[in-house]
Amino acid sequence: MRDYLILKLQGPMQAWGRESFEGLRPSELFPGRSALLGLLGACLGIDRIDREGLQALASSVSFAVRVDHQGQKMTDYHTVKNAREDYRGLKSHDTIQTWREYWQDAFYTVAVWNNDNATLSLDRIEHALKRPHYTPVLGRRSCPLARPLLDNRVSAESALAALALSGDTGGTVYSEECTDNAIPIKKRDTPIIHQPRQFASRTLYMSHGQGGEYVSE
Repeated sequence: MRDYLILKLQGPMQAWGRESFEGLRPSELFPGRSALLGLLGACLGIDRIDREGLQALASSVSFAVRVDHQGQKMTDYHTVKNAREDYRGLKSHDTIQTWREYWQDAFYTVAVWNNDNATLSLDRIEHALKRPHYTPVLGRRSCPLARPLLDNRVSAESALAALALSGDTGGTVYSEECTDNAIPIKKRDTPIIHQPRQFASRTLYMSHGQGGEYVSE
């Protein structure tokens, strides 16, 4: 048996970034590893420049995400000054147009657990979720939470079993824990701590929640 923290990510808008350039900022189907580490890091008060703190967090936890309700996608239009010079191969420009995607009324359940040899305990993370240092948001500052992040702490044989204890059991599960009959997929959303804004690939295992259906891209 292992302890798991169960988080509920629910709000009017959410945005979970995927590979992009300045012009189009698409949103992933579910919060990836970088986003979830950022969410926990905000609650713990780990600054973006605190590489040791970020590395300690990253090496201490694993995640499983269940898509309870995907919601509907919307696109917001912006203009941005002083964008990166390599945008679309241009050397310089003053203002560019950008389009940013959001999910409306999405709802995710997340299981968090400690890895072997973790340096940040689940107890400390649980305390931070109850009393966050920085205000947590659902991907972007314009995306507030509709409810507290922490739902429960449970003991279970697996991440799937832990998620099944959290109420609604439908939906696709994307887990860092390998399970029988799961489909392995690759995602490039693991932050390289000592190379800001650079990401490595990881393997996730996609499976049905109890009674759920796969969500396709």
